[in-house]
Amino acid sequence: MRLLVFTGLSISLMVTDARLDTLKPLRAQMSLIVAPLYWLAGVPGRAWDAATEQFSSRSELLAENEKLKAEMLLLQRRLQKLAALTEQNVRLRELLNSAALVDDKVLVAELIGVDPNPYTHRLVIDKGEQDGVFLGQPVLDARGLMGQVVEVMPYTARVLLLTDTTHSIPVQVNRNGLRAIASGTGYPDRLELRYVADTADIREGDLLVSSGLGQRFPAGYPVATVTEVIRDTGQPFAVVRAIPTAALNRSRYLLLVFSDRRTPEERATDSALAQKHVDHQQTAAPVTEVKPSTEKKTEPRRKPVE
Repeated sequence: MRLLVFTGLSISLMVTDARLDTLKPLRAQMSLIVAPLYWLAGVPGRAWDAATEQFSSRSELLAENEKLKAEMLLLQRRLQKLAALTEQNVRLRELLNSAALVDDKVLVAELIGVDPNPYTHRLVIDKGEQDGVFLGQPVLDARGLMGQVVEVMPYTARVLLLTDTTHSIPVQVNRNGLRAIASGTGYPDRLELRYVADTADIREGDLLVSSGLGQRFPAGYPVATVTEVIRDTGQPFAVVRAIPTAALNRSRYLLLVFSDRRTPEERATDSALAQKHVDHQQTAAPVTEVKPSTEKKTEPRRKPVE
């Protein structure tokens, strides 16, 4: 009976609520009472959603952060590579400009090794006997002379730098032609001029160029710049120090110079033989003669005089 009573009451309330507006004020009052219960019932769900979103957002942010770090490293590597390529392009342009100013035949070589001995200044380049490299061949970079080839292998060669203690080169002051010998000191940025008279006309800032004496280095190439001149009245010779013009410890691309190694007598003999050969060819060339014409000229007939 109670079930039937309550069932009938429920049906009547639903019909009344659906058909009439009588229960609207009551439903509004009831919503004020039930609203806190709804909110309280939704607290666990909202708390779970917030926690899930928090953890998922944190993991996504961490993953995105790692991805951005990786991209930044890649971009930095590309930037460093671009900077290296830019510097390499500048050095190659300087080297090409230097090669254009050299009158002799040159060959571009790349540095592939450095002697680890701190007391020996030697380099290894990627050109050898197969490329025509020979002992004593001058080596220079975009700024000046670096040294000479002291050992030749089939595909590589060793270069002795100017600053090695066993190396010396005849030089002259570009300003007045004063001759001297520049020797290595074992330091990559210092040369010394030996046996320069205390009264010699040499001062700081003078450019030293190769003199060409000894027939090993071509004349006129920059070698060093004088940085210090110490004169002592009690000593017969002055102490002259200079810094090489070439970047001995920084250059990667070098120039091998194929200069004319003939003596002046040999050059004169070869020139005379070449001129003689040209004269012989001109003499042996056939000469076209102009033959006189064999046709007879006919004169007009004259009438007899009566």
